[in-house]
Amino acid sequence: MKKVIYLFAVAVLSLASCTGNKSYTIKGSIEGASDGDTVFLQKRDNGQFNKLDSAVIANGEFTFKGSQDSVINCYITYAKGDNHLFMDFFLENGKIDVKVGKKDDSAIGTPNNDAYQEFRAKMNSLKNKQNEIYQSMGDTTLTDKQREEKIAEMNKLEDSMMEVIKTSIDKNITNTIGIYLLSQYNYYLEYSELKPILEKVPAKYQNDKNIIQIKEFVESSAKTAVGQKYVDFSMLTPDEKPIKLSDYAGKGKIVLVDFWASWCGPCRQEMPNLVDAYAKYKNKGFEIVGVSLDKDREAWKNGIKQLKITWPQMSDLKFWNCEGSKLYAVRSIPHTVLIDKDGTILARGIRGEELQSKLAELLK
Repeated sequence: MKKVIYLFAVAVLSLASCTGNKSYTIKGSIEGASDGDTVFLQKRDNGQFNKLDSAVIANGEFTFKGSQDSVINCYITYAKGDNHLFMDFFLENGKIDVKVGKKDDSAIGTPNNDAYQEFRAKMNSLKNKQNEIYQSMGDTTLTDKQREEKIAEMNKLEDSMMEVIKTSIDKNITNTIGIYLLSQYNYYLEYSELKPILEKVPAKYQNDKNIIQIKEFVESSAKTAVGQKYVDFSMLTPDEKPIKLSDYAGKGKIVLVDFWASWCGPCRQEMPNLVDAYAKYKNKGFEIVGVSLDKDREAWKNGIKQLKITWPQMSDLKFWNCEGSKLYAVRSIPHTVLIDKDGTILARGIRGEELQSKLAELLK
C-alpha cells in the first residue's frame, strides 16, 4: 500500500513539472521610492493605462502575485512628486525580478523577459550614450568642427540602435518578443525589409492584429512602389463633391499626390515649396492633388486658405484611417507620390530641392 501511495505522489509531482508553473511572482524595487509608496501593475490599451493590480513597498521592495493564461506586455508604474517612472515587461507565469530606474531598467527570470532584457540592455546603453552627447552639445565653447563630430557620433549611435532592433526582431521572430518588437518598430523598416521577416512569422501569430496590419502595409507598398501604375481612389472635395485621382493622373500630365493635413507642422513648412512649384509648372503640364488626413472639414478648409493652396483637394476626414493613405502605405506626412504622364509612379517621398530639381528635369 505504501508503495502505491509513493508511486501516486511521484506521478502527481511529474504532472506538475510537465504542466509548468501556473502562477507568477513579481518582486522588484523602484529607484527613489520609499516604504509605504504604491506601485501599480498596468496594461496599456489604446494609449491608456488600465490598472490590473497594486502593491505597497515594504523593506524597499514590492511584490505582485497571480496567474496568467497568456503572455502579455504590461507596465510597472510609479508616481510620487516629481518622480514618475514606468517600465514595460512581459507578464507570464514564473518568478520575475524587476528593477525600475531613471536610466536603466530590468526584468529577468522568465524566458520572454530574459529575451526582452537582452534587447532592453543594448538599447538603454546606446540611449544613455546618445543622451550624454546631447547634453554635452549644450557647451557654448564647442567649435563648429567639434559640434559636427558630436552629431556624427549621434548618427552612428542611431545606426547602432537600428541594427539592434533588426537583429533582435530576426533572432526572436518565432516567439512573443519578436512579434512584439516587430509590432513596435516596423515603422522604422522599409517594406522590402519587412517582407522576408513576415515570411518567418509562425502560423500561430499570423492572425495577430499587428501582423495583419504590417502585411497589409507591405502589400500596399508593393502595389504602389516606384515603377508601378498608380492606384485610383475617390473622396470628396472641401465642398463635398466627389473627386477621383484618375480625374488627373494618367491624363498626360505629371501629377504630384501630396498627403498632408492642416494640423501637420512639417506639412505646413513644406507647403511654400509646393506653392512655388505649382506656380512655375502648372502651365507646363504639372498638377498637384492634395490628399488631406484632416478630421475636421473647417480646419481643413482654413488650412487651404491660410497656406494659399490652389490645386485640387480631397479627403474622407478619417485622420490616420484615410483610405487613400492606406492604399499608398503612407505612415507619416508630408508624403508625396510623383506620377508620370502615363500613370507610372516615378518617385515617392520627394520634396524640397529634390522635388524642384526633378520637376525641372521632367518639365523643361
